[in-house]
Amino acid sequence: MKIVVIGGSGLIGSKLIRHLKEKGHNAVAASPATGVNTITREGLAEAMSGTQVVVDVANSPSFEDKAVLEFFETSGRNLLAAEAAAGVGHHLALSVVGAERLPESGYLRAKVAQEALIKASKIPFTILRSTQFFEFVGAIAQSATKGNDVHLSPAFLQPVSSDDVADALDKLTVGKPVNGIVEVAGPEKIPLDEIGRRYLSATGDPRRVIADVHARYFGTELNDKSLTPEASAILGNIRFGDWLQAQSAA
Repeated sequence: MKIVVIGGSGLIGSKLIRHLKEKGHNAVAASPATGVNTITREGLAEAMSGTQVVVDVANSPSFEDKAVLEFFETSGRNLLAAEAAAGVGHHLALSVVGAERLPESGYLRAKVAQEALIKASKIPFTILRSTQFFEFVGAIAQSATKGNDVHLSPAFLQPVSSDDVADALDKLTVGKPVNGIVEVAGPEKIPLDEIGRRYLSATGDPRRVIADVHARYFGTELNDKSLTPEASAILGNIRFGDWLQAQSAA
């Protein structure tokens, strides 16, 4: 089966490509680096030729409100149009748990807009909403840093390993379209300030984490339900502490 992975050279995409190739599929990593650009449409029609499934895990190069919305809307429209023309039978996209619950976040508003385009198309689809990746904790801490202090909300998150997200995508990619939303999360709920504190400690970072209920997470305040999944979510196997130990060993 020919499967095109948009953003196939990134963190999740590269792992998914490896899984699919191990199963014998013709998995194609599509990105500007390989001559496929969903914004300019360069190489897009050619990439779609003979494709049964498209997996979109591409991310915006900018998180600025206007730029990120333009990226997901333009990319989504161009990609879905190319898929419809080529007769693609399944569109699978990666989104974010709780996206519709945090409209103050420009990034999450853009993901909701992307999801709306997918739902409005006539292409059978599956949307996999994920919680925050372990690999992004450093960037989250950096975004919340003021001087030597890192202000993070004590609200619960349920972060997940990128390996577990790639595994979930792998299974959904070769399965039937859900025509709805599936969630994936890590196996444990942890307050965001504790996540940051444990990460900085494990990496030898001297910054101090301050629990702040008004601390903004990429433009919005959080509560315990903002970014946590429903009970029906797929749960990964890798715990945050085990991942930290593995990173330190590596």
